Amino acid sequence: MKDGVVIEVEGLSRRFGHFLAVDKVSFDVKRGEIFGYLGANGAGKSTTIRMLCGLLKPSEGRAAVNGVDVAHDPEGVKRSIGYMSQKFSLYMDLTVTENLEFFGGAYGLSRRQLAVRTDEVLRAVDMIEQRDTRTGDLPGGMRQRVALASAMIHDPPILFLDEPTAGVDPEARRTFWQLIRTLAGQGTTIFVTTHYMDEAEYCHRIGLMVDGRLVALDAPEVLKRTHVPGRICRVEGSGASRALPVLGGLPGVLEAHPFGAGLHVRFDETRTGMAALQAALHDKGLDGFALTPIAPTLEDVFLAVVEAK
Repeated sequence: MKDGVVIEVEGLSRRFGHFLAVDKVSFDVKRGEIFGYLGANGAGKSTTIRMLCGLLKPSEGRAAVNGVDVAHDPEGVKRSIGYMSQKFSLYMDLTVTENLEFFGGAYGLSRRQLAVRTDEVLRAVDMIEQRDTRTGDLPGGMRQRVALASAMIHDPPILFLDEPTAGVDPEARRTFWQLIRTLAGQGTTIFVTTHYMDEAEYCHRIGLMVDGRLVALDAPEVLKRTHVPGRICRVEGSGASRALPVLGGLPGVLEAHPFGAGLHVRFDETRTGMAALQAALHDKGLDGFALTPIAPTLEDVFLAVVEAK
């Protein structure tokens, strides 16, 4: 493997019958990197992560994790990674400590090692006080932290987190990402799949999946500059859908699309500006709209990439 690279993927594909779930994907991940794997549900994210964790054999291509080939030695891969699946794999009738002891035992930790690591991971996820609480009695955000603790109980150098924050509240998501950033700062490599575009801002690099293909790969700011050139403004007001055909047809407007209750309009500022957009709405009798300049988001990147596909 290349120097500093701990995950290396070349032309990786996976078929289920005639359905091509992952299509010739190639990328690498460096030690200590937070690598975000983004895309809508069904884009091929979970299938990729299952191949990289040695749970699913590739149909084509190759991948190595921590220097171990995923197709030839899946058990070797599993020994050097932690995996947090899309659905919590915890035992709800066990206490937090009992869950950690179970998973630590599965990874072959001795009783002494397990006692030390249990204390370490509970401190890392800030759950010392809940160690004797029945897992099923915890709120979703705390169960999520227990699942992360279980994945890192054996101190793996690489963590695979598959949609780890699905279904939890925004505050719990922020707390979870603080933990992820702390772990990466300590040298752990994080491979995380998500469909939350705001979470991806925390990643060092992002791979964007669409229909099984990796269509964009770079740092968040680079992706924005590459795929969302020009300026963007948010259009807010009652009945914003009426403004869409007016603004979308103006010279200099590169893109206009619904965004929440309003619109996002991207334009070439050498050809038009916000004053011209406002004037065009006024000419059509569409007053009462507020136009606000905004920075591009990864959701804008995703929409631009999908529309260009």
